[in-house]
Amino acid sequence: MADTRSDEALLAAHVAGDPAAFEEIVRRYSERLWAFATRILRDSHDAADVVQEAMISAYRNAARWRGEATVNTWLHRIVHHASLDRLRRRRTRPAEPLTDAVDVPLHRDPILDRERVLAVEEALGRLPLAQRAAVVLVDMEGMTVAEAAAVLEIKEGTVKSRAARGRYRLAALLGHLRPEFDTAADERGRPAARIVGNDPGVGDVRAQGGRMRSPSGGDR
Repeated sequence: MADTRSDEALLAAHVAGDPAAFEEIVRRYSERLWAFATRILRDSHDAADVVQEAMISAYRNAARWRGEATVNTWLHRIVHHASLDRLRRRRTRPAEPLTDAVDVPLHRDPILDRERVLAVEEALGRLPLAQRAAVVLVDMEGMTVAEAAAVLEIKEGTVKSRAARGRYRLAALLGHLRPEFDTAADERGRPAARIVGNDPGVGDVRAQGGRMRSPSGGDR
């Protein structure tokens, strides 16, 4: 039977000694956190390690959570910090291309669909890290600007600015993927993008039909 307790109730139960409570939190969030880390690190194996490290940290430090942010935001913040640490440690070695973390459903033209997914992932990897994190959280994770600001520990205006610059660059890099990305300029001269997400002005930067596949086999 599925555990219907809220994230907050589960975390409180874990702190109180419930051995199953944190297992449910891991079940709910490991796939999502892995997809987030993969897009930040551009390496699915490093992402799996980072999520494991982050979950161990969350398990040990759950008592420090004071409810100032949602459990979702708190976990993403831990993964973000762990991802930055991993990036610092691997500065001297070249980044490996993201190839095994993408799964495309076979419909119509599977080769074309896969090319689109890989093009989006490659373009995302070309963004500066700060812009990439903002775009991933708001446009791909579906967080509000306020939630993303809490994860990144920056001001909401900074999130908006970074996400806007990231979307503009993605639109320029992916203008050939029509209608997913349209290079036609809007009335202000900016590349146009379809509007989705939780906040006005959020462009859809997801490859149509593309899903992330985690090491455990779940689709994102």
